[in-house]
Amino acid sequence: MRLTDVGRRYGRRRPWVLRGITAELPAGSLVRVDGGNGGGKSTLLRVVAGIDTPTEGRVEGRPSRTAYVPERFPAALPLTAGAYLTHLGRVHGLTAAEAARRAAGALERFGAARHARTPMAELSKGTSQKVAVAQALLAGPALLVLDEAWTGLDAAARAELDRAVTERTAAGGTVVFVDHDPARLAGLPDAHYRLRGGTLAPAAPPAPARAPAVRIHAAGPPGAAPPAGLAAVPAPDGGVLLTVDAARSDAVLRELLTALPPWHIRAVEELP
Repeated sequence: MRLTDVGRRYGRRRPWVLRGITAELPAGSLVRVDGGNGGGKSTLLRVVAGIDTPTEGRVEGRPSRTAYVPERFPAALPLTAGAYLTHLGRVHGLTAAEAARRAAGALERFGAARHARTPMAELSKGTSQKVAVAQALLAGPALLVLDEAWTGLDAAARAELDRAVTERTAAGGTVVFVDHDPARLAGLPDAHYRLRGGTLAPAAPPAPARAPAVRIHAAGPPGAAPPAGLAAVPAPDGGVLLTVDAARSDAVLRELLTALPPWHIRAVEELP
């Protein structure tokens, strides 16, 4: 799927929400989109899903089996949760029996099985969101678009949605998502974009995490050198300061204390 010079605005006299958006969304890829509030992320995802039509530019290669989950699902429908999912299964071409089976399985998977006979309008926000996720996964979409779909889900359902995303991409589907949690699916996206001022650009890679460190203030016997491979700087009140990875600190302390003659450890401090 490809977006070429896509732009979107609501009304001829309104400012452009999106402008000049070009991106490749290959089959089997996981794509994350970040950006500030009100920056057009939801509009972009609606264009990707085919819910909104671009004002300019073109979208090519959108799969016929496309599913979309918004942050807030319109739950005021005159159906129970189970009947709604079964109806959607029939719309996707499933037999009545298969649609009912998949509907029950999807509700069970996301912890909402006991609400199968609850009218949609009576569901809580969290349960309604579980139904929204279930309906999107019902027919194995080739394109899955998630606009903060994890919002409102409990921890078990969030983890289940994470698994469902990896299953979709492993099956060759494309998943495009927005989420407020920077740790969501961390390390998995094949592409990471940032939307700013209505334009899309590759997001800068995150800075590598610094390993926890420990500072050891030690005083050694005259002429003694610190353990090999450690840089030592003089401490203001005598002795030396050694900075070591936290994972190695126990071994360094053991080496200092068992030296002949032993070093004196004045302080051990975890660094922020």
